Amino acid sequence: MKALGLATLAKATAMLFVAAVAAAGPLAAQDLRIGLGSAVTSTDPQFTVLGSNSALARNVFDGLINQDNRQQLVPGLATAWRAVDDTTWELTLRRGVKFHDGSDFTAEDVVASIRRIPSIRNSPSSFLPFVRPISAVTAVDTHTVRIQTNGPYPLLPAALSRIAIVTRSAEQATQEDFNAARLAFGTGPYKLVEFVPGDRIVLRRNDAYWGERPRWQNVIFRIITGDAPRVAALLSGDLDVIENVPTGSVQRLRQDGRVRLTTVVSNRIMYIHLDSDRAQSPFVRDRAGNPAPNHLRDVRVRRAISTAIDRQALVQRIMDGEGVPAGQLVPEGYFGYVPSLAAPRGDRDEARRLLAEAGIPDGFRLTFHAPNDRYPNDEQVAVAIASMLSRAGIETQVVALPASVYFTRASNLEFSFILGGAAAETGEASGTLRPLLATFNTQRGAGSGNRGRYSNARFDALLDRALATVDDQARERLLREATEIGIGELGVIPLFFLVNTWAARPGFEYAGRSDGYTLVENVTNAAR
Repeated sequence: MKALGLATLAKATAMLFVAAVAAAGPLAAQDLRIGLGSAVTSTDPQFTVLGSNSALARNVFDGLINQDNRQQLVPGLATAWRAVDDTTWELTLRRGVKFHDGSDFTAEDVVASIRRIPSIRNSPSSFLPFVRPISAVTAVDTHTVRIQTNGPYPLLPAALSRIAIVTRSAEQATQEDFNAARLAFGTGPYKLVEFVPGDRIVLRRNDAYWGERPRWQNVIFRIITGDAPRVAALLSGDLDVIENVPTGSVQRLRQDGRVRLTTVVSNRIMYIHLDSDRAQSPFVRDRAGNPAPNHLRDVRVRRAISTAIDRQALVQRIMDGEGVPAGQLVPEGYFGYVPSLAAPRGDRDEARRLLAEAGIPDGFRLTFHAPNDRYPNDEQVAVAIASMLSRAGIETQVVALPASVYFTRASNLEFSFILGGAAAETGEASGTLRPLLATFNTQRGAGSGNRGRYSNARFDALLDRALATVDDQARERLLREATEIGIGELGVIPLFFLVNTWAARPGFEYAGRSDGYTLVENVTNAAR
């Protein structure tokens, strides 16, 4: 009965707030309305590694270590951290912090938060790889935590920046407990009031926040995955800020005095994952449409596919110039970038030659599955690629699905050839190499996003060595070697890096982030 009472109270409070906003007409100076371009599937910050979920979570929850707008590590709930030895880290916790339910933040909450992650079931993309190397977490005292790892783990601070800290009372909580705001208690600047999947998220200022006083009293995130309606809502004054400005609108909006744009090069790579494992794959067919051997297992076929794709044309024609062609998984300047791996040039004749070399000069049929509401122009990108492949001899059709359906089915390996996007969340190459190309292994937490089941023992060995190497120069050499193997065999096919763009109406401005996250505290009101 107590849980039901809390849920009812939260729902009633949210309804009163939304009704008050609607009745009041123009919002008060401390109210903010933000349009999101991607669906939020859960308010449980530890359920799945999905950018839209993680971005929302950063408004409500803190990590022990946070990331600034350029993914540099900054203190969060830990004010200091140090390596005691190769396998032991000690963190000093911030004092005087309270969760949204009024409970004190202590080391026991850290222990419970890290312990909770391996117990989460049915995640489409688990946070387990970030904590898998941890062998023990100990509360030394109320404000000191000691973390032991199975071996040297130089990326632990970066990994911890990806882990939201929840109250220990939520260790056994379900997604439903978070989504209903029953146990979605963080220490962040805003409290979760209401979550209506596919529609809105309502937040309220946390007046007890440990950091700088939050600027906004009430916040409504509206989920508007359609590009045109999202832009229209901004121009009409129904929203103050929108994310994921459609590439086709950027040039027009730059000339519109009613809008202020913010553009930042993204850490997110768009890529193709293909089934390089199964002897027969569900959507690989011969030219007549009959079941066929899985041609995607042949590296010559994967090279033909990569060569058939004109990345520059994708960026210019589909993305309206808002992207950077890619030949690997991290952009230039990131730790582990390989200078020699340039983006391939499209060459239809070479693609046909490679297919003939693979013994299928007449090509085959393929179905390309893609989301239609997760990434900028995602369905259009898939259609353009399908056309390029078809002209090279691989007759390709596109099936585009809502992200809420697509990612679960992709993780269940229901498809053969899929479009994806991944961000270097840790600011270096292993942040994408490990989830996308490491051999899938739930016990080791490797390959959590490897939906093509690519596997190479030498790649795995190099990556494992890199993740255990403290010396930065040696670790970067290992990451580059691993990249050369995984990309050389096209375990994934890199396409291009996105560009993050936000738009705000007069008086508002957004400080952009390389991770593409839309955070309430990055919105300022110049009228103040």
